[in-house]
Amino acid sequence: MHTWTNIKAIMKRELGGYFTSPVAYVFLVIFLLLTGFFTFTVGNFFERGEASLVSFFTWHPWLYLFLVPAAGMRLWSEERRLGTIELLLTMPVTPWQAIVGKFLASWLFMILALVLTFPVWITVNWLGSPDNGVIIAGYVGSALLAGAYLAISCMTSAMTRNQVISFIVSVMVCLFLILAGYTPVTDLLVRWANPVFVQTIAAFSVMTHFDSFQRGVIDLRDVVFFVAVMGFALFTTGVVIRGHRAG
Repeated sequence: MHTWTNIKAIMKRELGGYFTSPVAYVFLVIFLLLTGFFTFTVGNFFERGEASLVSFFTWHPWLYLFLVPAAGMRLWSEERRLGTIELLLTMPVTPWQAIVGKFLASWLFMILALVLTFPVWITVNWLGSPDNGVIIAGYVGSALLAGAYLAISCMTSAMTRNQVISFIVSVMVCLFLILAGYTPVTDLLVRWANPVFVQTIAAFSVMTHFDSFQRGVIDLRDVVFFVAVMGFALFTTGVVIRGHRAG
């Protein structure tokens, strides 16, 4: 119970930090504008002539590639730059409680941004009769995808006090996780590499696992993959933070 109280306190502090500055509101506006642009303009939503949100979810791995690291780069870098990380770690809070609290607060913020895209859902229901089960699965997959990217951003943020470096490194890591299973890349690899090798590489890709959610399939293996990425990234964050504490 005491553990959850500490995590909640960190979450409240972190969420408050988002909304006491205009950064959160700017981020939400940019996110909503970009999702609208990619869905209706780039994704040819109306030209498709089908009642689905394929054009909405298809772009999420690429959209999150820059937006999520931008939201997560300050998580630990800012604490290190201002020197408040020492104060935070001397409080009666364990490093992992601080890590989980910060991560959950940022993930809730990303989920809020996702929830605010509900007009797109309303639009597709008004224009036709979509399979809302498929759309819900897409939203679940998108939330898990954002969580995985965010955990990676949390890890890179703990490694440096420079937010720009944190942003660049997390973008590169997330880009690798996209390209590992991106169809044009796998098609290219198949020409010179063993198909089993290509399938193994693709298994580590967020695209491979996110595709199932887009099709309306919530497979436990895909959920486990995203949770495992989050767990590994947050565990690594803990190792870095403990190393900084020991130093």
